[in-house]
Amino acid sequence: METVGQVTERSDKREAILAAALELFAHKGFYGTVMPEVAERAGVGAGTIYRYFENKEALVNALYRHWKSIWLETLMKNYPHEAPPEERFKVFWNRATRFVRDYPLAFKFLELHHHAPYLDEASRALHEKGCEAGRVFFEEAERLRITKAYPPELMRAMTWGMLVGLVKANQTGGLELTDAVLQQAERCCWDAIRS
Repeated sequence: METVGQVTERSDKREAILAAALELFAHKGFYGTVMPEVAERAGVGAGTIYRYFENKEALVNALYRHWKSIWLETLMKNYPHEAPPEERFKVFWNRATRFVRDYPLAFKFLELHHHAPYLDEASRALHEKGCEAGRVFFEEAERLRITKAYPPELMRAMTWGMLVGLVKANQTGGLELTDAVLQQAERCCWDAIRS
């Protein structure tokens, strides 16, 4: 029978592995990261990782699902579905940029890996859940003639592209993501998509 201390130690090791993997996958990508490097960064033996994750694909998928779930919860928890579209867009933008500022490494990891062929069905389903919410929003906004009459996928891609562009400009030191800059970006993005 496991004691509380053993369960805590197992949990701590798993969390250390996930934290190390996040850093390495975000900076070096999936193919540039090797499991011994994850183990070294996590402070565990190389074989220890395989007690928690069958292989590198299992590790990256567990990490992806963990952070994608936090991303979706950040965006959708108590989301004001009945509010006017412009207000809902503002809520989305503010929540998305808060996630970017709170979890920059996780955002970088999610952006780098969201179309990867090594993502499993459960990871792809989480990604699709987020895409579906965007499609529904833009279909409704177009039906109400609030946004331009372009395909929802185009509108979603434009919005996402602006967010990613801001993050990249910040990461290269070209733009500080102050509250004022993020408010201006939200306004600029909304102006670009509204009818």
